[in-house]
Amino acid sequence: MTTNSLTTSQGAGRAGDKVFSGATLAAGCLILVVLFGVALFLVIQAIPALVAPPADIQGGHGFFAYIGPIVVGTLIAAFIALVIATPVAIGVALFISHYAPRRLASGLGYVVDLLAAIPSVVYGAWGAAFLAPQISPAYGWLASNMGWLPIFQGPASATGKTILTASIVLSVMVLPIITSLSREIFLQTPKLHEEAALALGATRWEMIKMAVLPFGRPGIVSAIMLGLGRALGETMAVALVLSSGVLTASLIQSGNQTIAAEIALNFPEASGLKVSTLIAAGLVLFVITLGVNMIARWIISRHKEFSGAN
Repeated sequence: MTTNSLTTSQGAGRAGDKVFSGATLAAGCLILVVLFGVALFLVIQAIPALVAPPADIQGGHGFFAYIGPIVVGTLIAAFIALVIATPVAIGVALFISHYAPRRLASGLGYVVDLLAAIPSVVYGAWGAAFLAPQISPAYGWLASNMGWLPIFQGPASATGKTILTASIVLSVMVLPIITSLSREIFLQTPKLHEEAALALGATRWEMIKMAVLPFGRPGIVSAIMLGLGRALGETMAVALVLSSGVLTASLIQSGNQTIAAEIALNFPEASGLKVSTLIAAGLVLFVITLGVNMIARWIISRHKEFSGAN
């Protein structure tokens, strides 16, 4: 290769680097612009509801009295969904990555990815048509035998459409997300770490506990927070499964509501101040989601020494 050809090749390479660098910078800036635009729109549209007289807001006690119980219902549903889904998802991910034969692991991986692609309305229809009627007798038993606990206080819903049913449906929805991400993280564990633990006499579980889980901790947190984001913002599944009502401590009674389902059920027929109220509710959900992501980033930064990138 001649000197001129080499110089031309290097110049084209530098030009390509500059184009790629500029494109990535523009993409990053575009995300920030879109996020700022969404936040600005929500704030502007929510101001009428935030400054309106309390009597004009649904319930007659002001916006924060209106949104408070819905926020609590949203957090309860998302928390229960994560409590159910997280241990199952991590267990399935470990089985696929470190226990199952290769052919079986490949098939299970495809099934998990397929579950993540199912639309939420399908999960909602399954929960309303199948799960709720099947689980209703169990709610009756809980009310009869464990009703002394506030969360199982009766009377139990005859239809089974409760916040607990909605949480179970949400847990099924976030399960494939957490499983897929955790599986990929576990597969990236350095083989030398695993082999060193096994060579020292560790059992397979001890090797996972000492090498795999510490390595994957930041990724597991990220997967859980991504699942939490979907659980917080899920709309149609909750709207189909939950019989909304006033806030109650019982998980097996009809009642409670989430922000996303409240917006979906009321927005089509809303007008005037009601539209601003629902958009303000969306702003609250936006702030909650942003706060969750900031907390997740803080947790990950505390444990970044376990990251494979380091």
